[in-house]
Amino acid sequence: QVQLVESGGGLVQPGGSLRLSCAASGRRFSSYAMGWFRQAPGKEREFVAAFEWSGISTYYADSVKGRFTISRDNAKNTVYLQMNSLKPEDTAVYYCAADLFGTRSSVTRKDEYEYWGQGTQVTVSS
Repeated sequence: QVQLVESGGGLVQPGGSLRLSCAASGRRFSSYAMGWFRQAPGKEREFVAAFEWSGISTYYADSVKGRFTISRDNAKNTVYLQMNSLKPEDTAVYYCAADLFGTRSSVTRKDEYEYWGQGTQVTVSS
């Protein structure tokens, strides 16, 4: 069992930055692929970024490449999402998720993830 708690959301102006954190409880954190997804009002939840379980490879949605960076600290059981050059279209609830032994073939698909956090709101507006 894994519990995930996101933090770091808020209101930011276009062009600004935020760093989201996701703290995980439970064992075997290093065995999980960790992903970030987001959901805007009236839209499907969509993939943002992920690490496969080995922690070696990362994956990004085209819409955030070059602006967002995912990182993880296994010693702290925490995954981060650094978001730079934020745009109004980045406004959404951001969710952290965990997928046991998730790899390249699964980490971009939300249905593959077993555990989810409660989400944190990110609003980009002037």
